[in-house]
Amino acid sequence: MSDLYLSRIRSWILSSPPAEWALNRLRSTVIGALSQGPIPAHVAFEMDGNRRYARSHKIETIEGHSMGFEALARVLEVCYKCGVKVVTVYAFSLENFNRPKYEVDGLMQLAKLKLEQLIQHGELLDRYGASVRVLGRLDLIPPDVLEVVERAAAATQHNTDCVLNICFPYTSREEMTTAIRTTVEEYSTTPRPHSTPFSQNRITQKILSKQAGKPDPLEPIRESPSPTPSSIQLDDQDDAASTATTLHSDSTAVKSVGDEETVAIYPNAETITPETIERHLYTAGCPPLDMFVRTSGVERLSDFMLWQSHQDTHIFFLKCFWPEFDLWHFLPVLVEWQWRQKQKARDETPRRRVKQA
Repeated sequence: MSDLYLSRIRSWILSSPPAEWALNRLRSTVIGALSQGPIPAHVAFEMDGNRRYARSHKIETIEGHSMGFEALARVLEVCYKCGVKVVTVYAFSLENFNRPKYEVDGLMQLAKLKLEQLIQHGELLDRYGASVRVLGRLDLIPPDVLEVVERAAAATQHNTDCVLNICFPYTSREEMTTAIRTTVEEYSTTPRPHSTPFSQNRITQKILSKQAGKPDPLEPIRESPSPTPSSIQLDDQDDAASTATTLHSDSTAVKSVGDEETVAIYPNAETITPETIERHLYTAGCPPLDMFVRTSGVERLSDFMLWQSHQDTHIFFLKCFWPEFDLWHFLPVLVEWQWRQKQKARDETPRRRVKQA
């Protein structure tokens, strides 16, 4: 008797009305208990193992991916019931375009089908006020699939309580490259108030020069009150050169708007911070990533959420395949995360007392 046959028998038994009622009651009780503790605001899932699950159960690869989408619906309900605000899932990598064409085409059509179902039967997302955002290279999505993607986003844009980020097609390196490119474009074209002609480096250089008793090489030349015509011409040239040199570290163009002078290109590179880049990421506006979960037993990030994974992100690698993932796989992960949060709070309490003393 094959594993698939046993799995179907088990599913048939569990879907019977008495078993389903009992499981729903148990599930609600467990979720209610979990909700009493700390809950991650942002959880990312790397949905891995659909193909291996299909091979191990001797079914078509596309069927394995379809069962993976069903697992996603189960996981979303668990997360939103617990109080998670943002769920980000890795649905399709840019690297997946290197797979056989029939599989890529099948994945695209499957995504189209599931998104259409999401639009037609969006009770789950509406129940928890979740909006759908598709993150990635949308220009690489086939037009018929892109049209459904846009409809799914538009149909849920009124929901503001929770977010479902679907990374499709996506890689972190491409996301960071796009964010940096957008930042450069913004700093290259946006007029900014010209509050000072000096960058932080320029001011530091000026102070050090004065402390050392050396003349500032960029200080404008000042002439006598009654200059000759020739000296006026030289003064104008020197001042222009001095001003251009002074502004070179901050900008390459100065414009006057009324009485206010604005700098148009690179006002100061030192104003670009990690927060500047974050504002241009696909996940801009989302809370920091609290938990990263990958299924299938593979222990690597695979170019997913590399920027968003920081010192407080807890990473879990699970051995189950994604189509098998449900509350009972997520439960121990969430309990361990809650335990770590409580342990962290206990460790920080003595430090706060020492600082207060």
